[in-house]
Amino acid sequence: MLSRNRPTPPPAEPTRPAGPPASGTPGKGRPTRSRREAEAARRKPVVPTDRKAAARAARVAARESRARENLAMQTGDDRYLPPRDKGPVRRFVRDHVDARRNLGELFLPASIVVVLALMLTGQSQVAGLVVIAVLYLFIAVTVVDAVLLSRGLKRRLTEKFGEVQRGATMYGVLRAFQMRRTRLPKPQVKRGEYPA
Repeated sequence: MLSRNRPTPPPAEPTRPAGPPASGTPGKGRPTRSRREAEAARRKPVVPTDRKAAARAARVAARESRARENLAMQTGDDRYLPPRDKGPVRRFVRDHVDARRNLGELFLPASIVVVLALMLTGQSQVAGLVVIAVLYLFIAVTVVDAVLLSRGLKRRLTEKFGEVQRGATMYGVLRAFQMRRTRLPKPQVKRGEYPA
């Protein structure tokens, strides 16, 4: 039988494992951020600043390129013209067309006059037919003028450059159908000043 007076030994201190805590969650390994640091991190932009700066620089470069191109359209500076208008062949075609009097540039004003004439003739069928006939005649003469321009351009381009660049004559014909003051690049020669 056990004696009741025997003192009981103090309980042994439990040993803690050296690994992770008993709950199974590992420690952060770093101190918790202060509120100021957390708010500063929240205020940072989503897009990194260097990407924003690159996009801003690209916009500025595009704006400067457009400004140079617009200036080149006014002055004829070949370095900054768009690819469609760049090069000595296109310059020659532009100067040839601008030096010549073209019926094509009168097509738009003539069409407006014909429409007004048709409105003024009212119910008169004979007058309407006459106005339409005049318009068709003008179109036919304009087409003949464009064919003559195309042939002359082909001959001059062959003499000057040895061959005709693809699309060069159509470039000249389309330019001939624009009114002189609305052409871009702006004409750099006066009428009659054909390129050498």
